[in-house]
Amino acid sequence: MVTGNNIDAYLICGTPRTGSTLLCSLLRDTGIAGRPESYFRLPDEQSWADRWHLPRDDHGSFDYRDFVRAAIADGSTPNGIFAARVMWGTLEEMVAKLGAAHSDLRPTGADLDLLTRAFGRVRFVHCRREDTVAQAVSWARAEQTRYWQHGDAALPDHEPRFDFEQIHNLVQTIEEHNAAWRNWFTRFDVQPHTVRYEDLTTDIDRVTSGLLDFLGLELPAGHAFVPRHRRQADQLNHDWILRYHALAGR
Repeated sequence: MVTGNNIDAYLICGTPRTGSTLLCSLLRDTGIAGRPESYFRLPDEQSWADRWHLPRDDHGSFDYRDFVRAAIADGSTPNGIFAARVMWGTLEEMVAKLGAAHSDLRPTGADLDLLTRAFGRVRFVHCRREDTVAQAVSWARAEQTRYWQHGDAALPDHEPRFDFEQIHNLVQTIEEHNAAWRNWFTRFDVQPHTVRYEDLTTDIDRVTSGLLDFLGLELPAGHAFVPRHRRQADQLNHDWILRYHALAGR
């Protein structure tokens, strides 16, 4: 049930490799916190639209308002709470499409107005990681192997290799996107609930329960948080982190 300050939706905001996949699965399993997925990630839009059997015009395009309605239907739990994951690289495209769909809010409509029009009373969760080098190493390794989470099929006969430039570029990207999220929250006077990777991976119960409290959601009696995704970092990650620091002088 929804308690306290009622909401209609929340968005999990962040950058890749911050534990958001783990967090999404924990929240889905509660049955009361929506079913967060990356519904609005551009490369996945067509597959979602196909899954939802959205009507298309003669050019194969669908109405974005239909897409949003279908995402809300798929991403909501029976109590009416909708949830989605949005990376910084997705937000601008998503807001632009919402602006086109709700032209009455443009050009004066701000991002938050559009998100509220689409999702109702919305709150924000910010996933971040203190160790951006470890995050960049994890991101680089996932890009090289195409193994992002448990269940993915890694590229066959493809051993990941240390690439200083790739990792360095990702460190810079992470720092830029973290700053962009902070600026966005400040610009729209949003007070997000922060979930740190380092806390989530060491105390799942406390962190997830704290997030549900922030959302005003009451955990069903007897529910246990069971992680469905195991931590992927191993000795290779550790070695790459040390090599990066040695070369970067950090």
